[in-house]
Amino acid sequence: MKTVIITGASNGMGYEAAKVFASKGWKVFAGARRVEKIPTDQNIVGLKLDVTDSASNHAFIAEILKQTQQIDVLINNAGYGEFGPAEEIPMENVRKQFETNFFGAVELTQLVLPTMRAQKSGRIINISSIGGDLYIPLGSYYHATKAALQQWSDALDVEIKDFGAQSIIIQPGGTASSWGEIAIGNALKNLKKDSFYQPLVEKIQGALSGNASVGATSLDLAELFYKSATDQNPKRRYFNSFGDRAVVHIARAHPRLFSRLATFMLNRVAKKKA
Repeated sequence: MKTVIITGASNGMGYEAAKVFASKGWKVFAGARRVEKIPTDQNIVGLKLDVTDSASNHAFIAEILKQTQQIDVLINNAGYGEFGPAEEIPMENVRKQFETNFFGAVELTQLVLPTMRAQKSGRIINISSIGGDLYIPLGSYYHATKAALQQWSDALDVEIKDFGAQSIIIQPGGTASSWGEIAIGNALKNLKKDSFYQPLVEKIQGALSGNASVGATSLDLAELFYKSATDQNPKRRYFNSFGDRAVVHIARAHPRLFSRLATFMLNRVAKKKA
């Protein structure tokens, strides 16, 4: 029986991924702060995990290694969007964004690599976003964490390939979830009283709000997680759709064009919501 570790398994993509892997006969070690929300199945072991807490990360992996000596795949999925004006987000929240989206993945990877090296196989799957290459206003620190995750993953892939391991990035695009509502909720919390950025926040709120039913489903992405874990010759990047891949290409190859298109689309969507 193959073994997978999935972080952020109490909702969304992580929740669905735990169910998908379990249904395929994998042993799933699912981590989340809210263990009671992790799906239940005979193949799923739900464990407490706060990726921003080093002691929690160490205890999580130690418990897994008590139960199995084999780790085939680690899926670094835990993450969220700490949105708000770059000037106004408190440094405490900036650090929390990096601890959750980047440093947690780094530490968990460091903890599982000795096992993967000993067994001469393993796969690290890092859940980034198309937002690792493109951006919208108010998401500066979120985008920075995803860009960091991607560069780190690519360098890591070169370092670990000699002992049979791989590091892979998945870049979801628009997803039918509450992510946008949570991100704009954080933006409103981070907005100072009488802020110069109030009109901008209202515009982005208009663009992000009400999109919970738009885009790929969490199950669509969970299936992509499984594909990336089982492909015989895995890619370094996985996208859910051609559109996601195309917009990343435009943002990377034609940054000025992307900036103009992004501004136009945000203004158009915000105007419709008004």
